[in-house]
Amino acid sequence: MSSKEVKAELKSAREAIKNKEFKEALKHCKAVLKLEKNNYNAWVFIGVAATELQQPDQAQTAYRKATELEPEQLLAWQGLTNLYEKSDQADFKAELPKTYQKLITLYEISDKAKCLEVSKKLVEVYQLEKNYLQVARVWRRLIQVREGEDGVEDSELLELWKEMTRLLQDSVEDQDNETQQHLILAFERVLQMTVDVPSEAHRSLSWDYIKCLSKLPHEVAKLKEVCDATLSRYPTHSYPLEALSEHYIRTGNEEAVCCFSRLSELDPNNSQAHFGLGIKACQDKKYEDAIKRISLGLKCMRSSIIGWYNLALAQLKMHKYSDSATISDAKNDSVLLALKGRAHLQKGQTEEVSAELLSSHPGSVEGLTLKGLAHVAKEQHTQAEESFLEALSGSPDNGELFFLLGRLYWNLGEEMRRDRSKAHTHLLKAAKLDPYLGSVFRFLGHYYREVAKDQGRARGCYKRAFELDSSDAEAGAATVDLSMEQGDMDSALTVLQSVTERATPGSAKWAWMRRGLYHLKIGQHQQAIADLQAALRADPQDWVCWECLGEAYLNRRSFTAALKAFDKAHTLQPTSIYSLYQTAAIKQILGRFKEAAAEYRQILEQEDYVPALKGLGECLLALARNALDDYLDGRAVDLIQNAIHYLFRAVNQRPDLSCLWKLLGDACTTSRTVSPNRAKVLVPGALCGMDPPDQSHTLDQRQLLTLGERCFGRALKLMPEAPSLWCDLGLNYYHQSKLLNCLYPEDDAHSLLEKAMQCVKKAIMLDSANHTYWNTLGVVAMAKGIENFALAQHCFIKSVKAESNNVVAWTNLGALYLKKGNIELSHEAFKIAQSLEPLYVNCWIGQAIIAETVGSFDTMDLFRHTTELSTHTEGVKGYAYCVCSTLLDKSNRDSELYLYNIVQMNAISAAQVALSKYTERIQTDPDAFIMLGYLNTHLQLKKQATEAYRRAVELLQASPHRDKLSFALRGYGHALSDDGQWEEAVRIYSSTPLEELHDLIGLALTCFRIGRLPESVQAYEKALVVASSEKEKACILTALALIQHRLGSMDHAKTLLFKCSMLKEPVPESLQCLCALGLVHGDVTLASATLTELLKLGEPMGGAVEERCLLTCTLLALQGNFSGVHREAARAIHRNPGNPSLWALLSRLVPQYCPNKADVRILTSRALLYSGVNQLASGRHSGEDRRRNALKTIQRAVLLCPDDPAGWAGLMAACHTENTACLLTGSAPRREDLERAHMTLVSEKVKSLQAEDGLLAQALEGWMLQQAVTGLKQSSQYDQAETLCSQVLSVSPEHPVVFLMLRQVQCEHLLLSKAGNCVPPTVLDQLSAAVMANHTSVSAWHWLAEVYRSQGLLAQASVAYRQSLQLASQLGDHFGKMSSLLRLALLALMPCLAGVCVSEWKDLVLEASAEVLKMGSSPVALLFQALLQFSMKMGARETRRLLEKIVYASASGSSETIVSVARWYLLRHLHSKDDLELIDTLLVKATAEGDSRLVDFHRRLYPSS
Repeated sequence: MSSKEVKAELKSAREAIKNKEFKEALKHCKAVLKLEKNNYNAWVFIGVAATELQQPDQAQTAYRKATELEPEQLLAWQGLTNLYEKSDQADFKAELPKTYQKLITLYEISDKAKCLEVSKKLVEVYQLEKNYLQVARVWRRLIQVREGEDGVEDSELLELWKEMTRLLQDSVEDQDNETQQHLILAFERVLQMTVDVPSEAHRSLSWDYIKCLSKLPHEVAKLKEVCDATLSRYPTHSYPLEALSEHYIRTGNEEAVCCFSRLSELDPNNSQAHFGLGIKACQDKKYEDAIKRISLGLKCMRSSIIGWYNLALAQLKMHKYSDSATISDAKNDSVLLALKGRAHLQKGQTEEVSAELLSSHPGSVEGLTLKGLAHVAKEQHTQAEESFLEALSGSPDNGELFFLLGRLYWNLGEEMRRDRSKAHTHLLKAAKLDPYLGSVFRFLGHYYREVAKDQGRARGCYKRAFELDSSDAEAGAATVDLSMEQGDMDSALTVLQSVTERATPGSAKWAWMRRGLYHLKIGQHQQAIADLQAALRADPQDWVCWECLGEAYLNRRSFTAALKAFDKAHTLQPTSIYSLYQTAAIKQILGRFKEAAAEYRQILEQEDYVPALKGLGECLLALARNALDDYLDGRAVDLIQNAIHYLFRAVNQRPDLSCLWKLLGDACTTSRTVSPNRAKVLVPGALCGMDPPDQSHTLDQRQLLTLGERCFGRALKLMPEAPSLWCDLGLNYYHQSKLLNCLYPEDDAHSLLEKAMQCVKKAIMLDSANHTYWNTLGVVAMAKGIENFALAQHCFIKSVKAESNNVVAWTNLGALYLKKGNIELSHEAFKIAQSLEPLYVNCWIGQAIIAETVGSFDTMDLFRHTTELSTHTEGVKGYAYCVCSTLLDKSNRDSELYLYNIVQMNAISAAQVALSKYTERIQTDPDAFIMLGYLNTHLQLKKQATEAYRRAVELLQASPHRDKLSFALRGYGHALSDDGQWEEAVRIYSSTPLEELHDLIGLALTCFRIGRLPESVQAYEKALVVASSEKEKACILTALALIQHRLGSMDHAKTLLFKCSMLKEPVPESLQCLCALGLVHGDVTLASATLTELLKLGEPMGGAVEERCLLTCTLLALQGNFSGVHREAARAIHRNPGNPSLWALLSRLVPQYCPNKADVRILTSRALLYSGVNQLASGRHSGEDRRRNALKTIQRAVLLCPDDPAGWAGLMAACHTENTACLLTGSAPRREDLERAHMTLVSEKVKSLQAEDGLLAQALEGWMLQQAVTGLKQSSQYDQAETLCSQVLSVSPEHPVVFLMLRQVQCEHLLLSKAGNCVPPTVLDQLSAAVMANHTSVSAWHWLAEVYRSQGLLAQASVAYRQSLQLASQLGDHFGKMSSLLRLALLALMPCLAGVCVSEWKDLVLEASAEVLKMGSSPVALLFQALLQFSMKMGARETRRLLEKIVYASASGSSETIVSVARWYLLRHLHSKDDLELIDTLLVKATAEGDSRLVDFHRRLYPSS
């Protein structure tokens, strides 16, 4: 190939590169190299293409080959440089400087701009590698090149020199000498070339130059020269002086002080100046100035090691040891090692104290000193003394060693302290040698204070110690305490102020606490709280400080905060009585008397602390007053007794305290409020003056008031000028007089009232401005026996003038006017009192009395409002009177006033509660007891009504008010009758005149209840004569008819009822009785006619709804209309859906007359029990449905009515059902051995039913016995069952039902034994006799029939079943009749299925099942007919029809058991017919119903299927 072809290929390669077809370019280049192996352009193109194709190694090879071929050609070197710049390979980066060097060489001649650019790149590479020497050389070479060019301006060269200084400034102290010289040269050339001088740029360059020189120790001369030159140009700038100062601090120089001073003058806050002057002061032993200067410098330069070092040195000289002085590079410095040792010592690290120092500086004074201090820390005093003496021999002028020895001698005890040659001498020597050691002066202060008793010198020493070391809390506290003791409060406050101003948060506790106590003392409580809180920040665990803070809060009346503070103090110090006492006192102030009393008792468990005894007495007295306000008189008496007990304990210790005697008087006088027969208090004999004095004696109310008089007298002997005590004594005399007037009218109470007047007047003489005393005098003046109404009015007016907002005085003034008959003034006075205090009940009572006086309709509202405000005797009695008066008026029952006042406002119960409290306290008011009995009767509180009427009768026996006694006797008799005390009720009724209708009717009803029917008839006949209205006569005639029916005179009863119905106003009760009479005797015509008349009276109300529904349903059942029974009950419920009695009735009727609907749930309270019984009857147990079953339903019924014995009886039956279901399924019963417990519980509950329904109670007890025996038999506990029956027979031997149960248990036990295969005829005769003795038990005949059947006596069994059927028909027992028929059909079916299909048995099955189907639908009867047909003709079509009717009509109410049996026999029938299609249909049905038993049976019949 020719050169043309080479050029063509190169051109093609260039075009391919231009078009970015790099692979194509490589092909062209390789073609060129085949012709010309050393073709420069081909190798360059290969490098370019390989670079773009990310083949760096091939590209490098190509470029290097090109550079070898033509080293002076730029193209290859540029490509290689470009390759290295783009690549991240380390070997490429390492080659990059060489290529840059080559390019610079080539560009120096050809292109100066490119040369500058590449030079900068090379400098950047060297700078990244921190190769500053090469940076300097390259940049210096660049500058030389530029200097050699023509036309280069000086500004460009200046920028190049500046750039060189910038490049070389970093880490100048670590560079080699050549680099440093290059940098110095650059700075000098820059400063020379700078034209604008002075200027900011020139100053900045000068500072950079000085900074550079300050880092070069060998350039000190040049540094001083440059600094001087800079200062001459810029005299107001401090940096040159700072650089020189830093140099002088490191090296030291005579010119240093001048430099530091100039710098301090120029910049007062300069750290270097402060450091320099501080170091100089430390060298001159001016340690305080040194610490001050260095500390100022460290504020601006916290990282200066030189500053911290010299500060530590000065603090060591001043004996101010700090952890901040422990510097890590202090290994060879004895000063810092000493400081480090002291720091370890303060931390308690005694082993590390002197070891390091003695190891590096053996025998040094500092080491021996630390060694001695370590011995002191270990309480090795002898070794410590030896170490200090040895150190002192090496440094006899060391004041600290003398101090340490003096302190050691001081701590050795009292004897050493008094030896002046020991502690005192050494401390004085230390003070002379080292006047900066504050601890010396503190211990000298201790000496003068405790030993020399020179308080002045002690104060001076403490003051000096605190001045030297402001952190010395002990010295500061002693200074303040001595200043306060000497009365120099200003000095003390100055010290405290100075400490607290500079104290950081959490420090200077002693100062804050003392200042807080000072402010607390002078009454500045807010400032005291702030100071004490600051003290607690320093030590939150100081319980004393917490107590002080609590005291400050208490004085500020911040009770909650004070309570928390004292609680915290008590938590920190549980033995502190003061904090616990203050906690109790605050709770007492806040009215939390129970909590306060508990904490007072906690104090008294530790000691008899008189303030705690007093506080406990006050709390108990306050609780007694609260109990009296709530009419809890018994509790109040107990509290008063306890208060007297504790206050007497206090008086025994401090009989000189008037307040304790006053409290005892208050406690005794407080008993005035309770009823006299309740006020019986045990009082110590020593207090009441009875023998023996060490025992307690019971005092009555009069004795207690007399004792209170004596206690007030003792208090007055101690404080004769106390007006409050005179007033209390006067009130005590006043209450004594009231008690005498009430209980002892024969005694003269006038003298007591005179004494009361004199005492209260004495109180007014001592304090005439007190409104309470004036009011008290007015009350005493109004008392019966004095009745000085003018004086009373004057006193009340004076009281109002003394205190205008005086609601009590205004109320008393109103009462005075009311007593005098001035209604208008009384109303005005009460109105003012109401406006002053709307919650004060007495003024409202006054207004109510006024309303009653004028006959206002608002009387009841006002009295009711008084009872709502609080319980007051007058208000309670007034309200009860209004309520009872309204209730006695029977004509206003439908009025709006009655509905609002009585019904809506719940007046009866409110008045009864209030009146109960009233009679608890005032037990001599017969009117109150009559009203209480009347209200209790309305609320059906029988026992309470009986007791209230009894008390009223007792109080009225000797009273002339015969009408009240008659009313009370009538109410008493009524209450006794309601309570079941009929004999006593007859006696009470007989004691009345028996002229009133209510008395005669009450006597008649009571006689009827106790069975005295003739007497009841006589009383009713007398009442019939007295009766005035037609309605009253109708009711009496109805009652007479009922009694005649009870006596067996049916015709007479009918006559009376007919006579009643002929009245103008017949009562529904008489028609109901007549209808019931007809139903009982089966007279459908009479019952139907009477019911028709009854329905004409309109819709019934209340309980009559259920009675009328029951009568109607009974009539329908008697007529045989069983479906109508259910419809009538449902119709009644539809009209009255909220009547629970109707629902209960429906739940009883449904299973009896509509058993297919017996699973309906009825969720009223009483109906739950009936629903549960229905579920029991239908077999609903937890095995079928865990949520809806008989046990769950009856449990809910028992929870709603736990006192209903029928509920517990049902629960026992449900448990028995569950156990039976478990036995049938093969699982273990879970509710065993509950029979006796349930039986005992029902026996207890039945007692409450005896009075109401004795027959029901007897039936329940009998049923429970049968259930218990059945449960014991089921669990095979025959012996226990026999024992239970025998126990009952031992109590009631003439009990045929129990006797039958005993025979049943014995028979079944015999049948289960080995000898029971054949029962002897004599036993069968005994069983038959026992069954015949129970002439009303259908189930007994069923049981006897089963016994006959088990012995194979089918004829006798049939006779027994027929007997049960006859008995059920006679009793009208629908279910008994159906059960007997079904059992008879089953008995006849058994021989038929066994193949003995006698016509007699076949006819019996058909006859019995047909009778059952006439009574209603019965799947069991249908099954019996189908099985009979199966036994006769198994393959007949009729057999299949009957069985399919049961199997495929299961939704009609058939049980699953019946359907399963029918499937079984249907499968057998279909198998005999080999009807596979119908068999498959039957299997699908059985599988859907879960009948696995049939599926298994099919597998046995068809094993191959």
